[in-house]
Parts: sequence; C-alpha cells; structure tokens
Amino acid sequence: MSQSNVAVNLILKKLAETTEKAKTRAKKASEVLLSPLDTELSTTPYEVVYKEDRVRLKYYRPTEVKQKYPLLVVYALINRETMLDLQPGRSVVQNFLDSGLEVYMIDWGYPTRKDKYVTIDDHVNGYMDNIVDFIRKKHQLPQINLMGICMGGAFCVMYSALHSEKIKNLITTVTPTNFDTDKGLLHVWMKYTDAFLMGESYGNMPGDLMNLGFLLLNPARLILDKYVGFYENMDDKDFVENFIRMEKWIFDSPDVPAATFHQFVTDCYRKNLLIQSKLELNGRRVDLKNITMPLLNFYGQYDHLVPPEACELLTKAVGSKDTEDICLKTGHIGIYVSSKCQREFGPKIVKWLKEREGDAKVSGSRSDKASDISQTGDRKIAGESLRYVSPKKLVGKKSKPASPELKKAN
Repeated sequence: MSQSNVAVNLILKKLAETTEKAKTRAKKASEVLLSPLDTELSTTPYEVVYKEDRVRLKYYRPTEVKQKYPLLVVYALINRETMLDLQPGRSVVQNFLDSGLEVYMIDWGYPTRKDKYVTIDDHVNGYMDNIVDFIRKKHQLPQINLMGICMGGAFCVMYSALHSEKIKNLITTVTPTNFDTDKGLLHVWMKYTDAFLMGESYGNMPGDLMNLGFLLLNPARLILDKYVGFYENMDDKDFVENFIRMEKWIFDSPDVPAATFHQFVTDCYRKNLLIQSKLELNGRRVDLKNITMPLLNFYGQYDHLVPPEACELLTKAVGSKDTEDICLKTGHIGIYVSSKCQREFGPKIVKWLKEREGDAKVSGSRSDKASDISQTGDRKIAGESLRYVSPKKLVGKKSKPASPELKKAN
C-alpha cells in the first residue's frame, strides 16, 4: 500500500468516526431539547411583605437566624433582581440564608406610562426610604445593612449619604460612581445619548432597546460566541437548563422611567456629579463624606459595563475609615453566577457583616411572621393599622417624592 493510500484511509476513518459521534450527539441533543426542562428562576421561597405602587419587597428567612441585622438588597432598574437567585446551587440569596442572614430584596416591577415622571429622588428618598423604615420598624432596629448592585448600588450610595443614620453597613457591587472614564464603551455612548428625546419619544426608556445596546457593546462574545457555545453543548441537559435560565433573565427587561433615565444620564454619565459630591436630590446635596459607615466595594476586573475605573474611586471619596475594595477576576454578571466567585463573594459578605455587628442590643421583641400587606397598601407597623395614600403626580411638572402619607385607617 502506498503512502498516499494510508493517508487517505486515515482521513476517511476519522471522518466516519466524527460523523458517528455527530449522529450520536444530535440524537442526545434532540432528546434533551424535547424532554421537560427545569428552567424556573428565583426558586428560593420568599414572602412579599411590602407593596407600594409597582414596587414589592421580598423577604427571605433562613432556617436559623444567626445575624442580628437584616440585609436589604437593591438591584438596578435594568433587568431583574432574580439574577441573585438564578439557579439552584448558584444562588447568592441561598448562600446568605445558609449563613443565617435574613434577606430583603426590592423588586422594582414593570414601569408603565404613568411612571414617566418618577425621578431618582422618588426611588431613593421615596420607595427606598419607606422600605428601610418598614424593615427597621419590623425588626425594631435603628439601622439595617444595605447592599446595592449596579445602578441599584448607585442608589444605595445616594441613600447612605442622605440617610446615614439608618444604615449600619454598606456593600456596593459593580456600582458605577465615577463616570469620567472611556474604558467602557457604554460610558462613551451615554455621553452622546439624547436621553430627554428618548423619554419623550417612548414615554419610558424601553428595556428591549437597552438590551440591544448592551448586546452591541460586545457582539462577538454576547451574540456569536454564546450561541456557538449552546450548539456545542446542547446535548448536556444541565448546560441547556442554565443557558435558558440566563436567556430568560437577560430578556426580562423592564422599561426605565423616563425622568430617572434622563437624570441618570445627565447628572451621572455626562456631568459626573456623584463622585464629586455635587449631585442634588430634591434640593439636598449628596455628600459622600456623610457615608461614615463601613463600606465593602466589589467590582469585576473584566466588566465591560461598569469597568474598575468606574468603581474604584468610591472608597477614597467617602467619609468612612473602614473601607475595602475587592476586584474579582470576572465580568459584570460573573460575580453572581460564576461557581468560583460564588465561593468568594457570599462568604466574604457574611463574614464581613458578622465582624461589624457590634454590641448594640435589640430592644423589644418582634414577630417571626412578616407583616402582611394587602393589595390596597394596608399594612401593620408597630401595632398600628396604617394605610398608604399615594401622592398625585402632575403631568409635565416635577414629580413629588414617592414617600407615602401614612394615615390611620378608620
């Protein structure tokens, strides 16, 4: 047999083996895709304990409470808080609960056209402040722990500067505070975005439009590589289920109220007022030196949305002497879903909070059962029956803060 015939035979043999493997893999992939798949998000049990307008507050109770001060988690208005409880085995929420930490998490809901004039002030000094007060009263504590993510982290920074007496410890994760950088393409785009025109055109900033923009920031990785990876692993049921969970989360994108979007783009991305302590909410200056509580600041080394340069100046700008920066070798979402980061992120937060609990005593007692709130906004706080009365917003004028008037129900 000639040398050339040997080479041809080897090639044909390899092709036959590859074809057979492809047939076997295609059959298995077909079985996986046609079988029942578990792709539910946010499966950790919780109770909705507070409602106001479109906003809900989720309460997660551990089997055994081991920490005195509960943690309030504030997610961004973009995408959904279910990222923190995306899948079994990789749930930040479940990791907190396993450590005995009580967790509250804000669900911002889905804005409608009536939310067009809701501002950052409405979110920070309205909804967030009401929720913090609700938790403080429920637990009979003067302060709680606060954790913010991305845009929600920026809201937490603003809140902690304006209401420092209510926050015991502050945790920020992938939180933009310095917008004077061109390291991320998003920061470049936002400086040239006509946010006011978009708000006027759409009513609110459409979540689908923002999603398209995020994908175009890195189309090769976020569009092409992702689906090539799915094709190569579609015979793996666990991979397929996790892939679908992530896709469901990515494309579950609420709109952002037009006034909030315009203010965030103008005051933060364009003017960079937050890190300079020049931002004003309802006439009050957000002075970062008022943040004197302990601060733990996480960010991702490879984050294409909020690069390290947008995060790392915060600890130097606040008034606290107890600060720590942690840069993880991951991207914007990897902090919450990467198995490696899961082993570092949650345990670090739990340990850090535990070390800063202090010796303050909890006065009185509280019920183990969370206070119930009806669909109409009725709720029980500190033994009194209170009713939420929503303030009216005037179309075309600056909206009032979202803080509800609390009146005794007849």
